[in-house]
Amino acid sequence: MAQVVPPSVTRRTVGIIADGVFKVLLAGVYLAGAAPLGRLLGVPAWLMVLSGAALLIGGGVEVSYVRRRPMRTYTWLMVAYDTGWVSTALAGLLMAWQGSSAGGEVWIGYQTAAPLVLAALLVAAAPSQPASGTRAKSPAG
Repeated sequence: MAQVVPPSVTRRTVGIIADGVFKVLLAGVYLAGAAPLGRLLGVPAWLMVLSGAALLIGGGVEVSYVRRRPMRTYTWLMVAYDTGWVSTALAGLLMAWQGSSAGGEVWIGYQTAAPLVLAALLVAAAPSQPASGTRAKSPAG
């Protein structure tokens, strides 16, 4: 039987790509349905559009840097991102249950800022190896 996934692709790599693709798809939902989703969550449509754009950038960077950054860096950043996502979702739900209208703003605000921070950290992280097609320079130059 032929192998479907190339041997160099690990479960973590597939997970990282899936996470980035999910962000890009969620960005599309936010951008396409900004007004109705904004009303549902109690946030202005412009914030939904801004969040969609941030998710698009974050997901795109996440997918494009998968081969250029250490798996440890990715794993740590994804755990931190998802922990914040769950925490702000729970905080938003708690606020909504208490009658506050700010719960949606907290959750969407996180989804606006966090993907941009994730993208910036991935871009700034030291590469684990030279990009394919390039050779590492020797100390002599």
